Formats: sequence, structure tokens, C-alpha cells
Amino acid sequence: MALELTVKKIQLWVNIGADRKGFLADSLEKLAEAGADLEVVMAYRFPEELDRAAVEVFPIDGKTAEAAARKVGFELSKTPCLWVEGEDHQGLGARLARAIADAGVSMTFHLAQRVGRKFAAAIGFASEQDLASARKAIEGLARRG
Repeated sequence: MALELTVKKIQLWVNIGADRKGFLADSLEKLAEAGADLEVVMAYRFPEELDRAAVEVFPIDGKTAEAAARKVGFELSKTPCLWVEGEDHQGLGARLARAIADAGVSMTFHLAQRVGRKFAAAIGFASEQDLASARKAIEGLARRG
């Protein structure tokens, strides 16, 4: 039985700044005020540069949200990214990781979650070619079930 997975390319936005109290809140408040309806929020400190942090979000839709994002310091991320979602199954994360690895692709990041019976993942790659290879592998996995 085929897995029901939706696989699409997404465009992350990233805000890189000083690691300080309130960096995440300041970044998100302006987006909320502009009406952004975010599906992904990742915030982290750079392990090799403890004074720097980043906030990555998706989506930024519309001129108002885009203007607010740019005003806060967000810019389009250079990391090609896929969004994968569907019904969760035991071991699905491992199967996705294996399919990508078997396609000869290394991920730059993998963020996944399960809410209820649904699974969603944002997966970053080093190049558009890696993204295309991974997408083909994931779609093949979905067809095989």
C-alpha cells in the first residue's frame, strides 16, 4: 500500500543576529503583527559561535509579511528545503532517512514532528541537485509504501 506523502519545495526565511534574550520573540512578534501564519519556526544558537543565533521560518506570504520580515532582518535562506507531510507510520522517519541516504544525499538539517496521526518534516540540502535527488527518493518511497 502506498504511503500518502506530500512532498514540496519550500522557501525558508532566516534571521541571523546576536544571541540575546528576546531575539526569537522580537523576530516573531513583527511577523505576527503583519499577519504571517507560520508553519515552521526553528531557532538555534551557532555551536561554533556562541554569540550568534538564527531564526528560520516558513512561509512568508504576501507583501505585508515580506516587508515586516525584511524590516526585522529576515532574508531568503540559501538552503534548498523540502516539506514532507502525511499520515505517520511506525519507522517512517527512519525510512525517509534511509531513502535519502541510499540516493547518495547528505542533509544539512532534518526537523520532524508528529501531531496526532500526522507527520511533517522540513529537510534542508546543500544544493538544488541534492534536493531533486532526495525528492525523487522520497516520492519513490511513497509509491512503494
